[in-house]
Amino acid sequence: MPRTFINQLTEGTKIDEVYLVSQKQLRPNRQGNLYLQVRLSDKTGSVTGMLWNAAQTDYDRVANGNYVRVNGNAQVFNGAIQVILKTLTVVDAGEVNEADFVSMNIQQINELVTRLTSHLRLLKNPHLVNLAEAYLIDENFMAKLKSAPAGIKNHHAYIGGLLQHVVDLMDVAKFIGDKYVNLDGDLLIMAAFLHDSGKVDELTYSPDFGYSDHGQLLGHMTLGVEMLTEKVKEAGMIGGESLPEDLVVKLKHIIMSHHGDPSMGSPVLPMTLEAIAFHYIDNLDAKIQAVSQLIEEDVNNDSNWTTYNPALSRKILKK
Repeated sequence: MPRTFINQLTEGTKIDEVYLVSQKQLRPNRQGNLYLQVRLSDKTGSVTGMLWNAAQTDYDRVANGNYVRVNGNAQVFNGAIQVILKTLTVVDAGEVNEADFVSMNIQQINELVTRLTSHLRLLKNPHLVNLAEAYLIDENFMAKLKSAPAGIKNHHAYIGGLLQHVVDLMDVAKFIGDKYVNLDGDLLIMAAFLHDSGKVDELTYSPDFGYSDHGQLLGHMTLGVEMLTEKVKEAGMIGGESLPEDLVVKLKHIIMSHHGDPSMGSPVLPMTLEAIAFHYIDNLDAKIQAVSQLIEEDVNNDSNWTTYNPALSRKILKK
């Protein structure tokens, strides 16, 4: 029997399928009755599941990261699909086809690492070459970079998603740096490599996606700058000389300002040419991926337009 993937769910779909569970919460409704809310996912996306009239025992028998067999029905609520659960049963991981839950295979991830390394090996600034090497030889960092998502839900929310996001940005940064000669192209490529480096420690991604304690408390920009401070020391030892302070400060500034605005999480506005350029490169990639996902997952099958998306403050034309 063919599998029912998350992106195939529509209004009224009857579900008897295995998904990965995360973000479980036992919550009261307006009448004070408890219900269990979970996030169900596979390689095609994720959806909220709700078990009405739940109890503490229902919450306790399912752990985040479990594979669960779901019996229930899909319905549209506020323009999005959700699943009303009848039963939720834990399934042994050995009985699950992992390919149903992995968006990118090992070969695809290794190809991305090759592209990333190629960009860094072509840097002309010897200080940035040494800095890049300090990250590349850190096996723990590289292993986490290959596994981490770029986000929990908004964009590139899958294993290897951060690596995909970084390499795509490096491709664009290379083009932009070559196009506009008054930009420091090496700094732009290095910014693409490091802007979200703190996410390898901000997020948790095994077995389910979430936030680490220090990720919640500090955020990925702060964690990224802290990591950069340590790698600058290592780069100095690799090259036999300290990195120029102004170069390090400019790179830290890009990390701290790449969201572009305090309302979006950046403590400072972009205030260098490279920081301004990189903010728009990063935002472009994230928006294209998010809008593409919105179109793909839209439940409004009978219309050329998606449902209204509050985060974008608009509908999107699908065709």
